Order: sequence, then C-alpha cells, then structure tokens
Amino acid sequence: MNSRMYSLGSKRSVIREIFEFGKKRAAEVGADKVFDFSLGNPSVEPPAVVKETLKALLESGDQTALHGYTSAQGDPATRKAIADYIAKTQGAETDPDLIYMTCGAAASLTITLSAICNAGDEVITFAPFFTEYRVFTETAGAKLIELASDPDTFQIDFSLLEKAVNERTAAVLINSPNNPSGVVYGEETIGKLAALLEKKSRELKKEIWLITDEPYRELVYGGVRVPYLTKYYKNTVVCYSYSKSLSLPGERIGYIFVNPHAENARELYLAVCGAGRALGYVCAPSLFQKMIAKCQGAVSDVSVYERNRDMLAGALEEYGYRCVRPDGAFYLFVKSLEEDAYAFCERAKKYGLLLVPGDDFGCKGYVRIAYCVSPDMISRSLPYFKKLAEEYGRQKSWETPPQGVMGKK
Repeated sequence: MNSRMYSLGSKRSVIREIFEFGKKRAAEVGADKVFDFSLGNPSVEPPAVVKETLKALLESGDQTALHGYTSAQGDPATRKAIADYIAKTQGAETDPDLIYMTCGAAASLTITLSAICNAGDEVITFAPFFTEYRVFTETAGAKLIELASDPDTFQIDFSLLEKAVNERTAAVLINSPNNPSGVVYGEETIGKLAALLEKKSRELKKEIWLITDEPYRELVYGGVRVPYLTKYYKNTVVCYSYSKSLSLPGERIGYIFVNPHAENARELYLAVCGAGRALGYVCAPSLFQKMIAKCQGAVSDVSVYERNRDMLAGALEEYGYRCVRPDGAFYLFVKSLEEDAYAFCERAKKYGLLLVPGDDFGCKGYVRIAYCVSPDMISRSLPYFKKLAEEYGRQKSWETPPQGVMGKK
C-alpha cells in the first residue's frame, strides 16, 4: 500500500478527530452537555428557493437528464448561469467555457493545484490557513510555504511575501473571508498583493498564479465587501463552493473559474480538465448542478451568524479572551489562555467545550471556535467559557490589545 495514503487515512485531521469525539461524548453524557464548536457545519437552513427548486426538478418529467451524466466539466447551462451571475454582480469578464464544476471547494483546490504544480514547486499561503492546504498541495507534488501574518490583524505581511517568492513559486493561495480567523482582505490589501505578484512575475520571467479559495464569500458582516480577484490580477483562479452560502456542505457542489485574461487561460483550463480526469473528479452531481443554475444569488440567513458572533465575541471579551474580530465566515480564532493550545483544549473538554487547537492552522497558541451553531447552544455554553477563564485566573487581565483585536484594558 501507499505509505503516505495510509498515514493520511489512519489519522484524521484534528478537526475531524474532535468532531468524532463530540459525537461519542454526546452519546455518553447527553447532547445537551456537549458544546461542539469543532466543525464548520452550517446550522442555518438553506434558502427556501433551494428546496422549492429541488422539488420542482424532482417532479419534472425528464428524470434521465436530471440524474444522468453531464459533460465531464459540468452542465453547459449551469456554467453559463454562473458566468452570467459573476459578470452581473462583480462586473468581471467571464467565459462559461473556463468554468469547471466540482464536488465542493476541496475538489476545486485539489484539481487546481494539480493542474498548476509540477514536482518541486512551491505554493505560498498565509497563517492561519485551512488545515487541509498541506494535504492538497503535497498531493499535487508541491511544497506548502507557510508565511506568518501580521499578528495584530492577521493581514498579509508583505515584507515576508516579498522574500518568499522565488523561481520555485508556482502559486499563492489565499482564503478571504478566512478560515479560521474570519479576517477579510480588503481592496487595499488585494491591490498590493496583485502589484507585488506582477512585479515578481516580471523579475522571474514566469507566471505566478493566484488561487483564491472562496466558500465564505457571501458570509460577511456590517457592509464589508470582498474584492473579486480576477479584476485585480490576471493570473487568477477562483475556487468556489456553495457549501456555506447555501448551507449545503454535504452535497459537495462548487466550481473552478479560470480568469479569461490569464496568460494561457485556455491551456490552464485544459490542464484543469486533465487534473479532474486524473483524480476522478468529473461530472459533479447532476441534480445539484441543475439546482444551483436556478438559485444564483440566493444566500442563507447570514444575520444568524452575525448575532452568534456578537453574542459569543462580546461574552468572551468580557471573560478575558481575545482575538482579531472577524468580519466574515463563522469562526473566532481565539488566543489560548496558555501557551500549549492542545493542553488548553483538553482542559476545555471537562466543561464540555470542544475547541480546535490552532497549531494545524499554522498558528500555535490559538484555538478555533466555529460559531455556526444554534444561538441556544452558544447561550448555554457561555457560563462554561467563563468558568474556564476563571480557572486560569485571566479574567479581564489582558493588557491593552492591538488595534482590531478584542480584549479589555
């Protein structure tokens, strides 16, 4: 057997390990005594139009077309609907023949990295980052280069990026809104990133691709805007998923979009098609392709997540925790109350709090809290977060936090 695949299969990701522990623990002591903040599993129902559309499709007469294979790269009508929606809402040039339908963002990223990378290449990303980026990149034969972000804001540290880009750099991979921090890269940051990559591309006389992982694009608060990257940098590939925006994580539906202005855009798209073929990611689920074609623009009730964020963040701030306040997604990335985040998470378990240590996200000393749970669960968990803080004797003991960071003087 392949030893690397055995290693990956015999040890789940830290997120999945905690999630599985939570299910087992709930069966032992009761679900009401377990506060599982491990998994980014939306609790908000899909928009009504999703159910209505699926029902109408299932009741339609053409069941062979509904459940049969689409084209390997996806249903043409679905790809056109997506292209039209991007053009309408983002003002970006699109091409349905540069869109490839996938089984969610994980497949989008795996395919894209396999299409771009050769053995020995490097892919740069910024901590904190989604834990599986390492697996996806290494599967493509490349090496993930992890750069620290500004610790006060979790924005890109451009001085580190300037030094890291070299002749082996195949791509830069970003995620905004970010999992696990909830941070959004604004227009100024994206403009600066695009300018730096353009400069480095000229200096190195090579294409450097910008891969943007966007399952949380619509999950933003307070009027925050997420720039559409193809308008800022030509060699951009968008990896999108409907898992979070439509609350459909288990249905595994998303897409890859290659910027029409990219150098060798058509050739890269054919490499995407080839990578999809080689990995077995062809013909994404037909029923859900046809559903999303009719549900463009629909989004689950984001206000629930915003209220959850405000309730949880406000309480944790009062208890003495701190983090960079998130503008999007549905995670808090909280400073651990001791240096060893694993030890902190183990201690939290005795209060029924299941948190994810930040080490695998590239940031030691932090924990991720997924607040995409019911408001009732958050409310019931707060006394236990307070007891945990009091056990450390850290309540309201933080020094003045940096700008943009939760905390009390």
